[in-house]
Amino acid sequence: MEKTLPLFPLNLIVYPGEDLNLHIFEPRYRQLINECLEEQKTFGIPAFINNKLPGYGTEMHVTTLHKRYDDGRMDIKSKGLTVFRLVNFENPVAGKLYAGGEVELVEPGETYSAHVDALTQRLEQLYDLLQIETDYNSNSENFSYRVAHKVGLSVEQEYELLTLETEAERQLFLIQHLNNVLPVVAGMERTKQRIRMNGHFKNLDPLNF
Repeated sequence: MEKTLPLFPLNLIVYPGEDLNLHIFEPRYRQLINECLEEQKTFGIPAFINNKLPGYGTEMHVTTLHKRYDDGRMDIKSKGLTVFRLVNFENPVAGKLYAGGEVELVEPGETYSAHVDALTQRLEQLYDLLQIETDYNSNSENFSYRVAHKVGLSVEQEYELLTLETEAERQLFLIQHLNNVLPVVAGMERTKQRIRMNGHFKNLDPLNF
């Protein structure tokens, strides 16, 4: 399905179901958000990475106008709806300050995966090493989207995950990432322990030669 969206490129990845708070200050985006509020329409955040639009993004809905300032700036809360592929990009849209374009909405694939136990096991290992409290529900739909920002992915890796259409593909991607990351984090923790140990007097048994 294709549709036309006003576009707000950002150097970040937003996933379906994710809440995103934004401070709106540029005139072009104040115009864009005001129209979304007045006309109850959505907008798109295409990923802007390495000064390029690689093509994928997320359709967004403004859920709350948190604050409107006297000078026209706004604090808003928005939520990710659907992944899209850019068909064309017009900057600016005729008669507007902001960019826009035709997008193709990506049909969501399977939202659950049999890999969730393997992924959860690795997440628990990571958070245990980092001494971080876990706060997620592994039984939720599209679980990969809920934890993708919490496992140390680069923006390029987060973008790659956005392009994967099924939950199984995304969970396998995260499992492979964690397989690579866990030994590094564990090694860092061992190094930190050694550094802490070397900062204190140690009571060692004398060696017998």
